[in-house]
This record gives sequence, C-alpha cells and structure tokens, in this order.
Amino acid sequence: MSNIAARIYAELKGDKAIWSVMVLLGIFSILAVYSATGSLAYQQDGNTEFYLFKHSGLLAVGFLLAYLGHLIHYMKYNRWAPVLLALSIPLLMITIFYGAEINDARRWIKIPYTSLTFQTSDLAKLALILYVARSLTSKQDYIKDFNSAFLPIIMPVLIICCLIAPSDLSTAIMLFLTCVFMMFVGRVSLQYIGLLLFLGVVSFALLYALGGFYPDLIRSTTWVNRFREFMDGPDQIYQVIQAKMAIANGEWFGMGPGNSIQRNFLPMSSSDFIYAIIVEEYGIIGGAFLIFLYVFLFFRVTRMVTKSPKAFGAMVAMGLSILLVTQAFLNIAVAVNLVPVTGLTLPMISQGGTSIIFTCIAFGIILSVSKYIDASTG
Repeated sequence: MSNIAARIYAELKGDKAIWSVMVLLGIFSILAVYSATGSLAYQQDGNTEFYLFKHSGLLAVGFLLAYLGHLIHYMKYNRWAPVLLALSIPLLMITIFYGAEINDARRWIKIPYTSLTFQTSDLAKLALILYVARSLTSKQDYIKDFNSAFLPIIMPVLIICCLIAPSDLSTAIMLFLTCVFMMFVGRVSLQYIGLLLFLGVVSFALLYALGGFYPDLIRSTTWVNRFREFMDGPDQIYQVIQAKMAIANGEWFGMGPGNSIQRNFLPMSSSDFIYAIIVEEYGIIGGAFLIFLYVFLFFRVTRMVTKSPKAFGAMVAMGLSILLVTQAFLNIAVAVNLVPVTGLTLPMISQGGTSIIFTCIAFGIILSVSKYIDASTG
C-alpha cells in the first residue's frame, strides 16, 4: 500500500503542498458529509452508505479531473477562455427562464435524459476568471486605453454577474469583486475601476427594481428578507440558531466523528452549514485547522505566482485562489453569524456535484501553473 502511495506521489507534478491541501480537504469532506447526511438516509430506505458512496464517487471524478487538468499546459486554458465564456452566457440565460427550482432558487438546469442537474454559475465563474486573466495579460501594452482595453474586459464581467445575480446574488457579488481585484493587480486605471464599481451598484439597483415586476425570475425579496433577518438578530433565523448550537456543542475538541446532534435539526447541514457540523464533531481545533488549510492555500499560490514567467499563469492562479478562499470564508462567516445567509457552499467540503467538480478543475489549473513554473525555474 505504501508503495502505491509513493508511486502516486511521484506522479503528481506541481506544488505538493497544494496537492496536500486538496487531499486533506477531500478527507474532511468525506467524513463531514457522511455524518451530516445521516438523517437523509431515511429517504434511501435507511441506506446510510448511499450519500457516502455518491459523494466519494464525485470526489474521485473531481480528483481525476484535477490530475488531468494539471497535465495540460496552462496556456491552453488561455485559448479556451473565450469559448467557455461564450458557452456560459446562453446557459445562464436558460437557467434564469427554464432552470430547475431547488430550495426556492433557480440555479440549475436539468441534463437531458438523466436525473442530474448542473449549476451553470460554476462554469461561468471559471470561464470569467480565465477570460479576465487572458484579457488583462494580452492588453498590457495599452491597458490604460478605455475603448481598446477597459470596455472589452468589463462588458463580459457585467453581463455574467448580472445573469448570475437574479438567483444567486452572493456568487455574483463575490465574482464581481474578484474580477475588480484582478483588474487592480493588472494595472487597470483606478479611475476605470471606480467606474466599474459604480456600474456594479447601478446594475444591482436595476435588478432590484426589476425584481418587483418579475419576482419569479429575480429574488430581490429574498435579498431583502435575508438582510432584514440578519439585522434583526440571529434569534430570528432557525438555521443560524441550530448552527450556533452545533458550534457550542463542539467546544475545543468536539464530540467526535459521527456524533453530531444538530445534524438532525440543521437544514442544509451537508452543504451551506457543513462548517457548523465540522466544529461540532471536531471542535474549535478542527474548525481552526480547516481555516488554516484555506489560508495556507492562498499563501502558497501567492508565493507561486511571484515566480511565474508568464503573466497569464500568475493572474489566473491568483484569481481562482481568491475566488475559492473568499467563498470558503463567506460560508464560514454565515455559519458563525457574521454575515447574512448566502447559500454559498464550502469549497471541496460541501455536498454538491457541480461545486465539487469545478472546484477540482480550478485546483487542476492552479497546479498546472505550479507545474510549469517549477519546470521553468529549475
């Protein structure tokens, strides 16, 4: 067994520390999802292994895609960016009008002839980060030019974020701000960045106004209700109450794997609020270690991109890592009642097929950048 592990380790290229983070997150994910889905087993005739095997299978596919993705030279993703972006826009439009409604949100489309669903915003996030990285690096010689550089970058950002926002405002805001940060790093004029922020606010206001006329398409009422509930205090939100009880139960060292009590009462315990279950079972120590993994990932990527011989590699790795880490901290912040409920999953941890797959693909692209940086530096 140790020989097999050694051979697999030898086959992995790129930053071994990032691979280690990915593996540790995967282990956390299997343990947490298996425990959190215990009450859901009754829907499968008491088969407690159903969700374990399903989730483990998705992780296995995700790791395979990450491995294959890290074998591809990252500059090939540069060429694929416009195609992925062009594919994302009609898929997002289809989702708005004809998407499958799950938990009062229309974020998925059904894959024909299967029982599977696909969250189109996950593809759009990846496509937009790749496109912005491509545009910023290819236009560096005239990056201060409004018509030739700025407009071709901001139009896809506004279009994609406005198409995601009606059913998933938190993802749209997170993606928008990630792109703004990438533009700042890419030497876009601060005056233009300020204009983009203004356009973002105007777009949000327009969507909110349209929500009054098209409540089935734009969830503006949900946005207001979640913010109002948060401002009124945590005692008004059932999910937050149960999450806080789970965290309190965990104390320093937790109740032990599989011993969660609140998993039976906490809605979305295997997805949106899985961090609370992790703290309940593994304690503050376990929760802090999980946070450390995300922080460590960010610093490894930051260290890596300073060595990148090509700007595209640095930009795309930084953009993807910021997106993953920001999403992780927003999910954790919801669980501890620092921000309103967002519906964001915990990357590489929460149950959810599309989220797992595209998170692993993002890791694969980051590792591809790392692999070729290592090859070029020595």
